[in-house]
Amino acid sequence: MRKLIVLILMLWCWPAAGADDGSVAAIGEVLDAFHDAASRADGALYFSLFAEDAVFIGTDATERWSVEEFRAFAEPYFSKGHGWTYTKTERHIDLAVSDKTAWFDEMLWNEKYGTCRGTGVVVLTDNGWRIAQYHLTFPIPNELSAEITSRIKELEEN
Repeated sequence: MRKLIVLILMLWCWPAAGADDGSVAAIGEVLDAFHDAASRADGALYFSLFAEDAVFIGTDATERWSVEEFRAFAEPYFSKGHGWTYTKTERHIDLAVSDKTAWFDEMLWNEKYGTCRGTGVVVLTDNGWRIAQYHLTFPIPNELSAEITSRIKELEEN
């Protein structure tokens, strides 16, 4: 009986693992295009990769923007040819059982900030995979966390 259960579980999981490959690759292409568009200050492409009701969460605690709010922030930079370059160094994508939602985390390199992390959610729309939420962070090494968070608390108190 135990072997039968294991076999059933393996067969149930096997098609899902194979089905993920195309979706995971497509999601990776969307995220790569997202970063490339930002680097080239291509606002039209950059914002087309967001879902209609997407949210961008920036590095500052006050930065939780709708697509339109984020566009209003970014367009003055993009219109002058100024983008931002974050280069992927590592990425993990996990597809939900529904095959219509996935979440990701990626390590990024930026010349000004160094190591950064992007996390988010993508959804499958009629136009393909789109970013529903993107969150950019600066990972803090544990050895520095008390010092950095103390400085943030000081700033918030003033």
